[in-house]
Amino acid sequence: MTDLLSKVETFVLHLFKDKLSTIYVYHNFNHTKRVVENAEFLAEKKNLSPQDKNMLLLAAWFHDTGYTHSNEHHEKESKLIARSFLKDHNLSEDDLSIIEKAIGITKLGAQPTTDIEKILKDADCSHFAREDFKEISELLRQEFYLQGDSYSPKEWLDLNIDMLSTKHQFYTDYAVKNWSAIKQKNLINLIENKDKKKRKEEKEKLKAKYKAQYKNNNPERSIQTLFRVTLRNHIKLSDIADTKANILLSVNAIIISLALANIIPKLDNPSNQHLMIPTLILICFSVASIILSILSTRPNVSSGEFTKKQVEDRDVNILFFGNFHKMSFKDYLWGVKEIIKDKDYVYEALVKDLYLLGKVLERKYRLLRLTYTTFMVGIIISVISFFVAFNVF
Repeated sequence: MTDLLSKVETFVLHLFKDKLSTIYVYHNFNHTKRVVENAEFLAEKKNLSPQDKNMLLLAAWFHDTGYTHSNEHHEKESKLIARSFLKDHNLSEDDLSIIEKAIGITKLGAQPTTDIEKILKDADCSHFAREDFKEISELLRQEFYLQGDSYSPKEWLDLNIDMLSTKHQFYTDYAVKNWSAIKQKNLINLIENKDKKKRKEEKEKLKAKYKAQYKNNNPERSIQTLFRVTLRNHIKLSDIADTKANILLSVNAIIISLALANIIPKLDNPSNQHLMIPTLILICFSVASIILSILSTRPNVSSGEFTKKQVEDRDVNILFFGNFHKMSFKDYLWGVKEIIKDKDYVYEALVKDLYLLGKVLERKYRLLRLTYTTFMVGIIISVISFFVAFNVF
């Protein structure tokens, strides 16, 4: 019989290798070998007779071979494969019947009656009492997915809880005594995992609900964004104005330097007297442009302090440094605390700061426009005067 078991193992190995579809990532040779090993272990604990043990192991080797032909009726196909192979190895009809019946008992919901059937049933479901139950169960889920039966993690979790809690039981004394506790531990882990996911989902729903309410009913964020963007744009416009003024300042300084270095020293020559007026026009307009550029960028600093009455009457913008730079920190801190007591006062202070910044920008751009105009007019008049001077004189 030992030779027969060895031949059966080789036959099943090659059968799975040659004919089993790659979609069976769970019901394959590895699973079959695990069932055989567990069946042999439980048979020893049960002290089965050698004859019964051999029938058990033969049934274990063949119990899932039907997957090479059909998924729906694999137990029936497994029986046919077992009979076809074993009928030529001097097994009696009674032995074949025992093996076939044991194979049929591995079907979900079938109730075993004999020791062979009980052992094979427990061996086939031994992964319920393994530490790596989660990984083995995931292989089965992937196999269903490859067959077209897709289960979400939540659905698969519910199926496993239902299986371990209501649809499965161990039948052999050893499994009941030693494996049930591990199975129960796996069941508890599944339930805890489900509760954890449920709490997480509820938390996410609550978070989304509050977020929606906050977004719809509380305009604070949009108001803050409005002030942030507007203030940033005003500051950027102020930087642009300063940059333009600096450019004009540099250009006119260069023009004056060139005029002083190259043209004015030559005006002493009587032949160059006609260039006196165009040169003076150029220098005067350049100086005017420089003065206007300086005025547009020159900062205005106010008194540097405010009174408590001004804060209480909301007559001062304490966010501007020019209004507090001469004050003590204690007095300034008092003023800030007065503002933050009232949300409307905070917004009013921001609006006032924005308004005053806009007034400063208006002055800058007005002077900058005048500077550009002066520079443009000066260049035009200077060019015309030089043209006239050269052609008349």
